[in-house]
Amino acid sequence: MKHLLPENDRVSLVLDESGVAHVRLTRPDKLNALDSAMTNALIDAGKALFDMPGLRCVVLAGEGKGFCAGLDFTLLASAAIGDAHLLVERTHGNSNRFQQLAMQWRKLPVPVIAAVHGVCFGAGLQIAGGADIRIAAPDAQLAIMEMRWGLIPDMGGFALWRGAVREDVLRELTYTNRVFSGEDARQFGFATYVDEAPLARAKAIALEIASRSPTAIRAAKSLFNRHHDLGTDAILLEESIAQQQLLGTKNQMEAVHSQMERRKPEFGTEFGKP
Repeated sequence: MKHLLPENDRVSLVLDESGVAHVRLTRPDKLNALDSAMTNALIDAGKALFDMPGLRCVVLAGEGKGFCAGLDFTLLASAAIGDAHLLVERTHGNSNRFQQLAMQWRKLPVPVIAAVHGVCFGAGLQIAGGADIRIAAPDAQLAIMEMRWGLIPDMGGFALWRGAVREDVLRELTYTNRVFSGEDARQFGFATYVDEAPLARAKAIALEIASRSPTAIRAAKSLFNRHHDLGTDAILLEESIAQQQLLGTKNQMEAVHSQMERRKPEFGTEFGKP
């Protein structure tokens, strides 16, 4: 296990021998509410992951009794008073700093799996929304909480929930701030699966993903990230380009040979473009 962030009391990042990075929100006494220090630590974690050698998958979870209770009141007050003018600045590609907290998981070149338990409110729900796959405990409590404070979801929620959550349901939950369960989250589209042990399920899926060709996994995620904004003709062409780049590469041939020889594959560690 390699610890890959400067020592802090907000976020931990560990890379295991299988290439799975484990990101944990570590402010359990405040239900992992986002203050300025946690915001900085999460951004640092995202930066570390983008170019991490050997990375194959990420598991995102919160320690203690909940995933994330949303914004800390101190951060909400400071943003309202002093930082509102900064929201329209694009500091991280197409995102501002707060949007990057959720969008960075979707932008990562590898799959991200969020394990949700306890409370997952507001900003926490948008952060979880950035994951490719979300596992929720059946008794988890989730809510789009921003309207309670006279605000809207503005950390990427509208972009991340598009196509996953039925729009009339999303509207009702946004307008009312109604708390819903992990079981409801699966039906609505906020969660992929419901499991009594969401972190264990997330780790198991991550290990399965890590056993696949890393170049193919990255190519698939790239297509997933772009296909909503492409027409059918463009999608078909992008599929063909990606497949052409994969065919005959070392990792692709190793995938074939390992299947034929009924053994564990030994993929290369360079996971850039095929």
